[in-house]
Amino acid sequence: MTSRTTNRRILLISVTALLVIAVGWVIAQAKSSRDVLGLQHIPWEGGPAYYARFSAPAAAGWTDPSFFPVGVWFEAVVEERDIQLDKEAGLNTYVELTDNSDMELVRKYGMSAFTSKPLPGAGKETVGWMIADEPDMFAGPGDGVWSGKYGGEGQVCLPDKPPCGYTAMRTLKDKLPKDDGRLHYTNYGKGIAMWESDAEATKFVNTYTDVMSTDVYWYTDNGICPEAENFIKLPKDRCPRAANYGQVVERGRNLDAKDGRLQPVYAFVELGWPGTNGLRSITGEELQGAVMSSLIHEARGIIYFNHSFAGPCPTQHVLREPCAQETREVVTELNRHIRTLAPVLNTQSFSYAFAPGLDTMLKELDGSSYVFAMPKLGAQPGRQTLRLPESLRSASSVEVLFENRTVPVENGAFSDDFARENTYHVYKVTP
Repeated sequence: MTSRTTNRRILLISVTALLVIAVGWVIAQAKSSRDVLGLQHIPWEGGPAYYARFSAPAAAGWTDPSFFPVGVWFEAVVEERDIQLDKEAGLNTYVELTDNSDMELVRKYGMSAFTSKPLPGAGKETVGWMIADEPDMFAGPGDGVWSGKYGGEGQVCLPDKPPCGYTAMRTLKDKLPKDDGRLHYTNYGKGIAMWESDAEATKFVNTYTDVMSTDVYWYTDNGICPEAENFIKLPKDRCPRAANYGQVVERGRNLDAKDGRLQPVYAFVELGWPGTNGLRSITGEELQGAVMSSLIHEARGIIYFNHSFAGPCPTQHVLREPCAQETREVVTELNRHIRTLAPVLNTQSFSYAFAPGLDTMLKELDGSSYVFAMPKLGAQPGRQTLRLPESLRSASSVEVLFENRTVPVENGAFSDDFARENTYHVYKVTP
């Protein structure tokens, strides 16, 4: 036997041993978590481990449990100050960039990007390709002939019927680089959220992408509530609410689960006046509630719509404008909380209902449990009592994160106030 053959055999044995150890550790960790709380996990795609399947995001640090994608939509990075402002606001990802963006700067500052084509100077910062934005809306669910045009540019499908959204997705994805270790991403809209049947929407969600999101601007779209009442029978008194954003994430996750292969589902939240038909901008409390509702419903990333087309501060760069300083401050603080919670958010949640009037999420990390809670759709704001799982009822109090207070636990439960429909609290429970 040659030394080369011996070395190969030793290497193979070593790699196999490492894989066995790693798999054993994962199984032990999962069993340990179940043993600690005595609850079932909810289905998930794998968190940071999901990105290990793709060399580009893995090389960019997306497998680190302390990393949670917080992105901004269609920005421009043309000078150093641009990216400095974005990083200071807590962003770490660009979801589409202008053609004149400096990819070397994006790379230098450790930011990641999804782009709809390879931009000049692109490299390891580009972790994924964006196939399309709202193909479910501009082209619709169908295999008709796509003209290559988008909404507002002329006739999209030739002829108008049948719709050609699936054709557009296939065509656009085929133009992107293949097998290069990058994710494929698409943002959908009202089509999959409410206009289309489950079968039509499922084909969009489950055929083309490794990551997806859906944008519905509940607080600022003047026509969204009547539209939701018409298409999904959403009662008027349940719109607009922060919980609507979580329901959009839930809709995406439910559609995604239909093929048995799960992918990360991101949330979209507006920062300004995203349409000229809007009556107002989103408020800070609404923005926070929309993001938290999305996270509670298992969003694996947050994308901010950074464009404002009306109101007192029209701009393509809300988070960089002095006239939107208040919004910037809210987003910066919120992103700081997300960054702090990233190792928690990147764990698999447990199935447990704490209170009938609350949307909740339960996670466990390093001997402590974390409860995320806010009023569910249709529930009235006010005082709520959260009953802890049996395994946590020995705790004498819970810490309310980011609020500098604790709440006593009595008879295995604790009570707290939820003053508004978008009020949320994050509790840390250490038995």
